[in-house]
Amino acid sequence: MLNTLLIAFALVLIIEGIGPMLFPNKWRNYLQQMVEQPVNQLRSIGGTLFTIGLVSLFFLI
Repeated sequence: MLNTLLIAFALVLIIEGIGPMLFPNKWRNYLQQMVEQPVNQLRSIGGTLFTIGLVSLFFLI
């Protein structure tokens, strides 16, 4: 179980690192736009992504 979680974490790091590695200027602009978003909108986006991930995990297990 721990091995699977570590593999999942490593995959997340790989996927998250692709954007800044390949497109650093676009990534910086994206982060600047994210900083300007209202907190409630960021919370809604985070909650939606969390829910999609949780439902996907439920169906994959």
